[in-house]
Parts: sequence; structure tokens; C-alpha cells
Amino acid sequence: MTLDDIDRELLRAVALNADQSTTQLGQKLGLSQPATWRRLRRLQDAGVISGRRLVLDAEKVGFGVTVFLGVKLATKGRISLEDFERAVSAIPEVQSVEHVLGLYDYRLRVVARDLADFERVLRRRVMTLPGVGNVEANVLLSEERRPGPL
Repeated sequence: MTLDDIDRELLRAVALNADQSTTQLGQKLGLSQPATWRRLRRLQDAGVISGRRLVLDAEKVGFGVTVFLGVKLATKGRISLEDFERAVSAIPEVQSVEHVLGLYDYRLRVVARDLADFERVLRRRVMTLPGVGNVEANVLLSEERRPGPL
């Protein structure tokens, strides 16, 4: 699918605030509501827009600490990767699991109520996962939300 300038502007506007109505979006882009709706539908049907998600403020819902973990598996192989991915995905504090290339095999985003809670998650849940070798933790100090590449 080829995106034109209006498609890109529409995607930028939706990425900043997905709650806007097609009327509001159309007004910003100089389009009618039906034309805006058709463009959004076309982008959804083509898989360019695959969904919308709710963004929660982790601190306001009781999770004041975010830690990025680099995890190096002790053993490699398809079985150990699948076992690790299955097990780590079952930990509710693990918000994302990224299989990466580099010093570590995986990058995890973990949320916890505080540092003591994170230590509990690390010791009792992450370090006991199948195949875990080395782990490096980086505590998030601040985060700036940057819109996507459009």
C-alpha cells in the first residue's frame, strides 16, 4: 500500500490522540467526515493501523518503578528460547519481551511497586526462569513519549 501525504498526516494525528472523532480529524486535515472515515477504514483494512491501546500512567496505578532487564540465556537453542518466552510471558510485571541481537538475548520491560517489589520479581520470578544466565538491570529515570516515524 502506498501512503500519500494526507494518509501520513492522518496517521500522525491518530498516533497523538486516537480518541478523536472522524469529524475532528477531518476538520484538521481539510476532509469531510465520510472521506476521513474511508481513509481510516482503508488503513485498517491494509493493516497499517492494527489497533488502538490504552496508555496507563504506571505510577498512578501503583507501579512506581520501571526496569529494563537485559537477559542472556545460559543455553541456546530453539527449545530454550520457546521455554523462556513462554515462562517470561506469564509474569504479569513483565510488560514487554523483546528478542534482540547484541550482548543480551532478550530485553524485558518490568514494572514494580517499588525497588523492594522489583527485587522480589527479579529473584523469585525472572532468575528462576528456564535458561536464564546473566541479567543486567537498568532503572528508568524518565521517559519522553515520541511519536512514531511519520
